[in-house]
Amino acid sequence: MFQVRIHGRGGQGVVTAAELLSVAAFREGRHAQAFPSFGSERTGAPVVAFCRIDDHPIRLREPIMAPDALIIQDPTLLHQVDVFNGLVPDGYVVINTTRSFEELGLSEFLARFRREHLCTVAATELALKHVGRAVPNAALLAGLAAISERISLDSVIAAIRDRFTTRIADANVAAATEAYNFVTQGMRGDAHAQAD
Repeated sequence: MFQVRIHGRGGQGVVTAAELLSVAAFREGRHAQAFPSFGSERTGAPVVAFCRIDDHPIRLREPIMAPDALIIQDPTLLHQVDVFNGLVPDGYVVINTTRSFEELGLSEFLARFRREHLCTVAATELALKHVGRAVPNAALLAGLAAISERISLDSVIAAIRDRFTTRIADANVAAATEAYNFVTQGMRGDAHAQAD
């Protein structure tokens, strides 16, 4: 089973990200489950959403305490919430930021995990460029697809097209595709994808 925990704030599309990831997995013939956890139901409040993907039916219903992957949609949570809690030793991390892990004060964190499993993506900037709103979820899902290879970009794109109307879907697909290409190029040139 591949378990993903997504951290962000209300209004950033955290719940939608988990749902899109589950639909992408389902489109690949796998079983998937997505659900949120709210601390407070207001814009800007910390929100966590979960997604499980497996080749077998999923019977678990509790929050994910030991994720295989983390998506952090809001880097201001890095030093406010223990977002890395429970991450498995071989886990993946995608952070929405233009800064490197070192610039974020996470050098010590880097030493404990495989560098090629960690990436930063300027997802908010990509969303603003393509969608016109600060909703980084599509770009971050593409980043996870690139570093983990647990889901294909084609499946992420199909899930986006299933969820949104044509114009909004096209914009999110453009953001996701640019993020995916950025991360894969970063992995080829340097094990760590990072914004210029």
